[in-house]
Amino acid sequence: MGVCLGALWFLQGADLIRIKPILCFADCAVITGGSQFWEVTGGLIFIVGILAIGIAFKKAKFRN
Repeated sequence: MGVCLGALWFLQGADLIRIKPILCFADCAVITGGSQFWEVTGGLIFIVGILAIGIAFKKAKFRN
């Protein structure tokens, strides 16, 4: 889940993907222009997700 969410945040932060708001409570406008904060945050979450998957596979491999 973290890998997918991180990739989405990265791509939205880099202004490569624009998704219409699905559920909003205030201003329901599409965010444009990118955001360095979300690009960095998405990249970090993506990397952490990949590392977590790698660790889980290593632990599962040692149990068998």
